[in-house]
Amino acid sequence: MQTFTYIFLVFLLASTLVQIYLSLRQKQHVSAHRSAVPAPFLGKIALEEHQKAADYTLAKGGVGRIDVLLGLVLLLVWTLGGGLDWLDVQWRSLGWNELYTGTAVIISLMLLGSVLDLPLSLYRTFVLEERFGFNKMTPTTFVVDALKGTALALVIGIPVVMLILWLMASAGSLWWLYAWAALTGFSLLMTWAYPKFIAPLFNKFSPLEEGEVAQRLNALLARTGFNSNGVFVMDGSRRSAHGNAYFTGFGKNKRIVFFDTLLKHLTPAQVEAVLAHELGHFKRKHIVKGMVLSMLMTLAGFVVLAWLMGQAWFYTALGVSQPSTYMALLLFVLVSPAFTFFIGPIMAWWSRKHEFEADEFAAQQSSGVELIAALVGLYKENASTLTPDPLYSAFYDSHPPAAIRIAHLQQHT
Repeated sequence: MQTFTYIFLVFLLASTLVQIYLSLRQKQHVSAHRSAVPAPFLGKIALEEHQKAADYTLAKGGVGRIDVLLGLVLLLVWTLGGGLDWLDVQWRSLGWNELYTGTAVIISLMLLGSVLDLPLSLYRTFVLEERFGFNKMTPTTFVVDALKGTALALVIGIPVVMLILWLMASAGSLWWLYAWAALTGFSLLMTWAYPKFIAPLFNKFSPLEEGEVAQRLNALLARTGFNSNGVFVMDGSRRSAHGNAYFTGFGKNKRIVFFDTLLKHLTPAQVEAVLAHELGHFKRKHIVKGMVLSMLMTLAGFVVLAWLMGQAWFYTALGVSQPSTYMALLLFVLVSPAFTFFIGPIMAWWSRKHEFEADEFAAQQSSGVELIAALVGLYKENASTLTPDPLYSAFYDSHPPAAIRIAHLQQHT
């Protein structure tokens, strides 16, 4: 084996072992604290609800470990096992030019990945989520969503893949810069188009009805100077009992979206506090910072890919016998997570920092007390564990652990 093969295997196995280790730590920690509600939540969350959250977390963790191990096996099959090379040979046998062949290889791999992921997806939806009372999706809805998602991925994905491959082959030594600019422009276009043209393909969005909630939200938007295309309610209950709220779009196409499940469980004052938190992300420039960071990381990725594309060892060390632009792109996308996995804690820390800042904004502009009550309600309704393992949480969680987040809010209330 070549040197890079060993390097790849070391990073792949290390990242896999760390994921399994962290998952087992989470399992042990949550199990050890299952028998008692943490002190900050006594009287707010019943022991039965706390235990349901623990059991739900443990069940998801078990499926997650299977997913990690299957991902390891599939990646090795596609790379060192010769799977990509075999797929490449099949499409090359048709005699198409490299652009069409490369597009076919990438799209077929994407479709195969979706098919291979189907059993776990079905299990998560119709067994795990069903067992804990969250699944509201019917088999028909599942199939229709899958078909819509696949069709959308093909309609959008094929032109984008072809454009990137064409730039890689035809745009000279600065192709990576042009490809980055094209992908960035496409991402911004999708962010703008998603709320109005894509999301409605899967869910129904209705303007928030007049009433106390609407009055509170409109007053909050006015005093914080936030302009949007409206506040909408999404029929999330068609698929799941989980509740959520989010911003989407940008410019004049910005929307505020509440799941109908969230509105059913929170008081008007709590809904206002949740919106204030989301507004905090906007006012503290978290969304812009996230977009800029994503653009810079994508640019760095293209720079590395441009160098790797010209290295013969990059292909042979990963089981590919014939170098090509599309194989360079595929290999880079497939193997880079093994190397970038270890920067995950930095990204998670950055996200948690933003969550604290958004909470502080909500406490200033609305009510910290009501936000705490809303969070407790959401922890309860979503069966979110109150006792995550600290190391697991530091590595993965984009939001602070429940007890730490509540304590931070209390300091600013």
